[in-house]
Amino acid sequence: MNRTFSRLTMLAATMAACTFSSLASASPQLVDASLANPAHRYKPSELIVQFKPGMRLESVQQSLRGLGLSSIKTLRSIARGGKAELHLVKLPAHFSVPEAIQWLRAHDAIDFAEPNWIVTTQAAPADPYYTNGSLWGYYGDTSPTQQNQYGSQAGEAFNAGKKCKAGVVVGIIDEGVMNTHPDTKAGIWKNPGEIPNNGIDDDGNGYIDDVTGWDFLHDDKTTFDGTTDDHGTHVSGTIGARTNSQGIVGICPTVKMISAKFLEGSGSTADAILSVDYITDLKIRHDLNLVATNNSWGGGGFSQALKDAIDRAGAADILFVAAAGNSGLNSDVTPNYPSGYTSANIISVASITNTGARSSFSNYGLTTVDIAAPGSSIWSTVPTSTGAGYANYSGTSMATPHVTGAVAYYASRHPGSTAAQIKAAILAAAVPTASMTGKCVTGGRLDVSGF
Repeated sequence: MNRTFSRLTMLAATMAACTFSSLASASPQLVDASLANPAHRYKPSELIVQFKPGMRLESVQQSLRGLGLSSIKTLRSIARGGKAELHLVKLPAHFSVPEAIQWLRAHDAIDFAEPNWIVTTQAAPADPYYTNGSLWGYYGDTSPTQQNQYGSQAGEAFNAGKKCKAGVVVGIIDEGVMNTHPDTKAGIWKNPGEIPNNGIDDDGNGYIDDVTGWDFLHDDKTTFDGTTDDHGTHVSGTIGARTNSQGIVGICPTVKMISAKFLEGSGSTADAILSVDYITDLKIRHDLNLVATNNSWGGGGFSQALKDAIDRAGAADILFVAAAGNSGLNSDVTPNYPSGYTSANIISVASITNTGARSSFSNYGLTTVDIAAPGSSIWSTVPTSTGAGYANYSGTSMATPHVTGAVAYYASRHPGSTAAQIKAAILAAAVPTASMTGKCVTGGRLDVSGF
């Protein structure tokens, strides 16, 4: 079952408002299967609840009160979406999450109810950048100074004069991103519709002073909070670190990066939904050449609400590049979310080592994982207690930004390409790799040298 864009219902989006066509029907059996898996954790007193289409705000509020539920936050409003409101709600004390879900499914005002899953980053620290042989994920067969045939081949392309061009934007849905790191500060996106620190929502998107993005975990404009944002900063370096004669270099060193922070090691499905929709809205609102989001996280169970948000991103021509997961499992058999959703705009990424082997921790799946990329012992940018630094991490989290960088790279060299065309080009260019034969859709690894 290969994901193709022909299977995605293309939803209409306009600059005036984020108006989309009908969402996919809920999948209660997938939620129940996720609840039965003890590895999936969720917030014990919270649910994500979507009301039936066409309900007025007053009716939604009345229904919440009548059911004994209190709204923690609105995840998607009628005014923005033209559909029923999606709420994160607090349960009455006498209900467990599974009991409450079964109870709410029978209510005629409810479209679906599901847990607020806990998701985590997909990385594990390792241990001591282009010239010293450390940056193997960037190398190619004939790249100058250093070579590795199992790298992304970005160094080979760069040496051949096929450089990433300016004008492309990606979103980093993760921890925050250090905005003063010398390798990446030039790549931090600035909101063209916001006047910094004036206390006004200048662009009308519901977020005040979101100049570099938004922190959905703490609900504020500060997208970098210190050393706890090492994972998001590491991801940003692999995608877009500048060529500045220090540290590392990213796959697309001209890209601009928007931070949608919702993690500090872990986070929730509710905040992930807000993050995905925030990036989608920014693209439409500001007519950005925004081609992808990087999603180096996972671990929760099935969420119809999150899948709907990913589909809305797909309707806006945004690829959702996702980590395949670090459980070492066949995700065709044991689903991993969000990489395992059937949304056509997802690229699910496994990890390989510098010898071409599948990383021992990496999930795989002939139908649910698309491609492999360098993910073991990857050096990139991090914040330290004394300022900017570098660290060596491993995980499908580290493989994923190689592919997001490749998406930006391809889009910069092929202006006007659709998300479907970019995805098809990346998968078609994959190099057959023995360790991935029968383990992913392409049976191979990332190669940007032909772009």
